[in-house]
Amino acid sequence: MSLVDHLEELRRRVLRSLLAVVVGAAAALVFVKPLVRLLEMPAEGIRFLQLAPGEFLFVSLKVAGYAGLTFALPWVLYEILAFVLPGLSRRERRLVAPAVAGSAVLFAAGLAFAWWALVPAALRFLVSFGADVVEPSWSIERYLDFVLLLMVATALAFQLPVLQLILGALGLIRSRAMLAGWRWVVLISAVSGAVLTPSTDPVTMLLLSGAITALFLIGVALVALVERLQPAAQGNSGVP
Repeated sequence: MSLVDHLEELRRRVLRSLLAVVVGAAAALVFVKPLVRLLEMPAEGIRFLQLAPGEFLFVSLKVAGYAGLTFALPWVLYEILAFVLPGLSRRERRLVAPAVAGSAVLFAAGLAFAWWALVPAALRFLVSFGADVVEPSWSIERYLDFVLLLMVATALAFQLPVLQLILGALGLIRSRAMLAGWRWVVLISAVSGAVLTPSTDPVTMLLLSGAITALFLIGVALVALVERLQPAAQGNSGVP
């Protein structure tokens, strides 16, 4: 294919991906009220307010947009793979299926971890800190911005083992080299926890940084396993 043909194919796949996101958002908009109630569940006993006309309408569109992007993610990944796969070697193609599957599972796990652990921990700390001084009545828009940003940031942080596995399988870095830099990983995870956390409470930052460190160690173990399996596979195939 010529460069123009590649650009045309890229344009088509980007447009189809955007259309999938729009369709997913439109479908989520129909069920946006149950989605909002689900996101409100970690904030038990909190009274939510609409502080401006149309605030809940804009909040509904925002929630539907996040949900549409999540629903359309498998199709977006398919479009990316369909564009990239023809240019990959056979060895690189073997990494695609486990990488995509692992990425999808970890993305869902990150969303669940944020909703089940991070958001409730952050809310308990923030509510109890000023409980004897102020009554908690929150803007629905500010609350959902906090929850959605924290969930998406956590889901993206959970992609770390997939990145490590790809780098290790391609031979770009060894598991021992990864493990040798554990001090830097602890420092970077602490900084990432502070940056990715919408609030400034220490509980959420510690939980997120601890999760990133644990994911890094899981990634090191996966790379070490791949390194052990590769010589065995080469031996079975007759490669010296």
